[in-house]
Amino acid sequence: MKVLILGATGFIGLPAAQAFVRNGHEVYGQTRSASKARLLASEEIIPVIADPATGEQWSAAAEQADVVIDCTGGTDIQPLSQYVFDVACAAARTARGASAPRLTYIYCSGSWVHGDDRTHTTSERSPPKNTTPLVAWRPAHEQRVLASPAVDGIVLRPALLYGRGGSILASLFAAARTAAAQGKDFAWPGRPGGRWALVHVDDLARLFLCVAEAAPACKGLVFDAANDHSEPVSAVLDAAAGAAGARGWAYREPASPFEEAVATTTLLRPSLARALVGWRPLKAGLVDGMPAYYAAYAASVRAD
Repeated sequence: MKVLILGATGFIGLPAAQAFVRNGHEVYGQTRSASKARLLASEEIIPVIADPATGEQWSAAAEQADVVIDCTGGTDIQPLSQYVFDVACAAARTARGASAPRLTYIYCSGSWVHGDDRTHTTSERSPPKNTTPLVAWRPAHEQRVLASPAVDGIVLRPALLYGRGGSILASLFAAARTAAAQGKDFAWPGRPGGRWALVHVDDLARLFLCVAEAAPACKGLVFDAANDHSEPVSAVLDAAAGAAGARGWAYREPASPFEEAVATTTLLRPSLARALVGWRPLKAGLVDGMPAYYAAYAASVRAD
């Protein structure tokens, strides 16, 4: 397959691109900068230097692709997600006639659409309820992707991601590291009793690969991506403090929509990816693997 990944040098996009390359696919990776284009080329990923918000810079690559994956991020993610989907649909209509297989479009959403619920389990078969305000727009966009007549849409909803440089958890590691240097406790936004649904970014990358390769059977579906069990946030904070050498930690009230999202508890029990494409998470959980995951974060900070 020819695969175009938007946001190919990001925390989600790069491992996904590497997974497709390892499996023999021709991979095009969108990036904004020439320096990151060299990184992609070194990974056997064909760079597409473009701003995702400027469709004419990358629409030709989308016209040649069999699969387009939206791994973009940033502060303007809502209008950007809608815009890149429109560009991909236009490219599909231009390049593919009525008799051609439809373009596969995979949108990376997230498990925060399920909202906070400390009592009931949920999965991709459950309608989103009480969606976290930060991502209240996402369920409607997911449905737009799934219902489009121009593409075969698929939605992936990763749980809170860990591994490599840490992504959102990099701020946790940074807080623990600073507290260790100062001999203090660190504060974390949350409330007692919370649990995190989690998935390693490399396991998520394999799921992108699995559903793309099985796209005719996966079109129109949503796949939640999470480990088999959620983990107590308090255990994660204990492990992070121990790995960093911090004295301890304490909760504080979330002070922004983003911090409210991070404090969300979702008892996620997905099954569709396991049943349809044989995907299972392979990486150690966050608490069990904390020494390695914290070391990976620390190495990434030194490299920067």
